[in-house]
Amino acid sequence: MKTFKCILIVLVTTVFTVSCSSDKEDKPTFKTENPLDAYYTATGFTTITNFINSGDYEFGLAFTPTVKGKIKAITLKLPATNPSVRVTIWDYTAKSVIRSETLNIATADVQVSKEISELALEKDKKYMITMNSNDWYKKNKADNSNVTYPIIAGNITFIEYRWISGTAQTFPTNVSANYNAGDLSFDFQQTE
Repeated sequence: MKTFKCILIVLVTTVFTVSCSSDKEDKPTFKTENPLDAYYTATGFTTITNFINSGDYEFGLAFTPTVKGKIKAITLKLPATNPSVRVTIWDYTAKSVIRSETLNIATADVQVSKEISELALEKDKKYMITMNSNDWYKKNKADNSNVTYPIIAGNITFIEYRWISGTAQTFPTNVSANYNAGDLSFDFQQTE
């Protein structure tokens, strides 16, 4: 009987240990992605024109994550220096500001990446990322033809490009399908 109790204790302990260790398994770690290159590849926007001191605009891309995730950093490249470029992440439907960040572009034509406190994004919710600048790259097709949105770029689906004139932090109301201004993007990581 004593042997039976010892075997039972060992068996129960083993089952409990295996059960507890499986509860502590790590969630999968997903790769961080920046969707801008895939966007440009899909659109065929390969003709580049530099605009420097060309009037102030609030402009950027509306997008939807196809998975739940988070923005970890904002990336930006401009054809001129600018110590304080305002970047805004919007709730597209409510047209309200979710987050504002300022990026320092200390060197022209060099991409800057600014890590931010993580911003959770909901699957299938519409967002927009814009910058306010008077310097930008205009990228379009050689024939200036329109692209057809949505544009799928990994786990991000781009809905449209929007812009509005001025320095105010205003949700852009104009839509254009034949170009994108600015090399503004973000690092996105799926969370589940």
